[in-house]
Amino acid sequence: MEVANKHVTLKTHIEGAPKESDFELKTSPLALSLDPGSGEMIVKNLYVSIDPHQLNQMKSCSLLQKTSTGFDGIALGEEIEAYGVAKVVASDNVDFEKGDVVMGVVTWAEYSKIRRNGMIRKLDPLGFPLSYHLGILGYSGLTAYAGFFEICKPKRGEKVFVSTAAGSVGNLVGQYAKLHGCYVVGCAGSKRKVQLLKEKLGFDEAFNYKEETDLNSTLKRYFPDGIDIYFDNVGAEMQEAAVANMNTFGRVAVSGVISEYADPGKRAAPNMLQVIFKRIKIHGFLAADHVGLFQDFISTTSHHLRNGELCPLEDISDSLDSIPFAFTGLFRGDNIGKKIVKIA
Repeated sequence: MEVANKHVTLKTHIEGAPKESDFELKTSPLALSLDPGSGEMIVKNLYVSIDPHQLNQMKSCSLLQKTSTGFDGIALGEEIEAYGVAKVVASDNVDFEKGDVVMGVVTWAEYSKIRRNGMIRKLDPLGFPLSYHLGILGYSGLTAYAGFFEICKPKRGEKVFVSTAAGSVGNLVGQYAKLHGCYVVGCAGSKRKVQLLKEKLGFDEAFNYKEETDLNSTLKRYFPDGIDIYFDNVGAEMQEAAVANMNTFGRVAVSGVISEYADPGKRAAPNMLQVIFKRIKIHGFLAADHVGLFQDFISTTSHHLRNGELCPLEDISDSLDSIPFAFTGLFRGDNIGKKIVKIA
């Protein structure tokens, strides 16, 4: 049996902010049969994750491609890899059977062929919606959990600032911080997002950074006694202002610098005298650095979810065709929470 497999490809390498015209929707024939002994399988994709770091793989060359295993550049015309949840429709892999629900590296496509050594595993939904495993119970959640608890090592009562706080990682950092007994302020790019942070997610305060002309003064207003922990998802001017307002022995977890992905001219330049004399720790990291925490993260987060102590924030679009718009929307600030596309 053969199917017409729709998939999204990269039409041109991207050096600035992505545009929908940078992508192309193609259809190719795909046989749903496998060669005996190949160890391969074919999956029907159900949900795929839309993540800003993918832009670094879409450039002709980037630091991510050079330094991080598994983040190779994307060739023009080829399918684009992403994390996803899928169902096995054909398997020559003894560890998987037709009908298994799996999670791992698939492609922006209706169907994906998974090689023998593909990064894929069976998924136990744990009683939660499948989409949760790409967000609050996936790498976004692990990034928030590891960055906050492992890198920042918070103490009850400390003062926490979170940038892009309505995004897939930031909203969870703020919620974890509140559960831990911290004072939490977040920033976001719209009035609607600011209201959500305070009214739905329980942040103590939040502000719209687009309405602020002096970020340094803004942070002094919200943190008159200084910042203990800054969870950085944006970089550039926001990081500079946060460092300028940090307390002695402050900690900065840098999980992303989305403002710099799309604008190579932007660079964070924190005052290094502040860093030295205040003994501030600035720690960049990837979720993959902390896979050893995964079971603890899943156990803790599942417990909070079942008790209604964490609010999943998802932004789900329908159909493969919507992927280019969904991806470019990340850099316009369109999404609220984890951006996911439902394929089937």
